[in-house]
Amino acid sequence: MKSLFLAFTVSISFFANGQSFYIKTYGNEKNKTIIFIHGGPSGNATLFEGTTAQNLADLGFYVIAYDRRGEGRSTDPDATFTYAEAIQDLNSVYKKFHLKKAIILGHSFGGLVATLYTNKYPKNVSALVLAGALFSQQETYDHILDTLKKKYSNDSEQLKRINIVENLDKNSADYRKKCFELAGENNFFKMPNPTAESKKLYADYETGEFYKTNIRNKNAPLLFYQNEKQNNIDSRPFLKKIKTAGVPIYGIYGKDDGIFSPAQINSMKVITGENHFAFLDNCSHYLFVDQQAAFLSKLKYWLK
Repeated sequence: MKSLFLAFTVSISFFANGQSFYIKTYGNEKNKTIIFIHGGPSGNATLFEGTTAQNLADLGFYVIAYDRRGEGRSTDPDATFTYAEAIQDLNSVYKKFHLKKAIILGHSFGGLVATLYTNKYPKNVSALVLAGALFSQQETYDHILDTLKKKYSNDSEQLKRINIVENLDKNSADYRKKCFELAGENNFFKMPNPTAESKKLYADYETGEFYKTNIRNKNAPLLFYQNEKQNNIDSRPFLKKIKTAGVPIYGIYGKDDGIFSPAQINSMKVITGENHFAFLDNCSHYLFVDQQAAFLSKLKYWLK
C-alpha cells in the first residue's frame, strides 16, 4: 500500500494554538501495528523513515512514525519536553488511529519514552522492542568517560577535558551533551566496517527528501533537563514490572555501540531473556541502518 501522509492539527487541549503534529504511516492498516519512537531530545524519525519504515511495512506490518511535540517536524514553541507530554502525545497517536494495542519500537532516548509509556499503559502494548535504547543513563555516561580515560591515559589535554565533564552536574543538559559529544568524536556511534548495503542506505538518505527535513531543535535537551525531574534514570525496574505484567520485551543492540558497557548489555539480556535478545555484529547505534537485513529479520521472527 502506498505510504499515507497524515500531518494533522489535534484540536484537544494539549495541542493548543493550532500546532501541527507530524505522523506518517506505512503499509496496510489491517496488519499488526508498530509505532516507532525516535531518539532525542531534539531528534526526529527521518533516518528511520528514509531507510527502514517502508521495508518493515513490506514484511507485513503497519508502521507509524511520528516526531514528538516540539521536535523535528512537530513544531511547537510551547512544548515542555517532559515524559508526561511524550506519553500524552503517544496516547493521541493511539486515539487518532483507533488502536487498542500496538507494538512499540523505541530507539535510543525513545526507548525510555517507550518504557515509561508501557509501564503506565501495559494493556495498550502487545510487545516492547528496545533498539539501541537507553535504559541506565548514568552507567552509559560513566562507561563513555571511563573508556576515554583508558584510551587517553597518556594524553594530559584529553584527560583534562574528560575531567571537566566528569565534574559537571550529572543531572544537567551540559553533562549529557558533553558526554555524547566526546562519544561522537571518538566514533562510538559508527559501525567499524561499513558494508555496501549500509553505505547505500546512508547515502540514499542523505540525498533524499527525508534528510531535507532533518530538523533538530537545539533547545529541546535544555528544556527537557529544566522541566523533567526524571532526567537521568535507570529504567530497568520499570522493565521488570512490565515483564511481570505480561508484556513481551525484546532487545536488539549493536556489538559496536560504544555507549553501552558489557555489564549493561548483560543486564538487559537477563531482563529480556536469551530468546528475546539480539546482539548484532559490525553494528553500532543506528542498527536499523548499519545491519538492516539482520534487524528486520529479527523483528519479523519475534513479532510475526
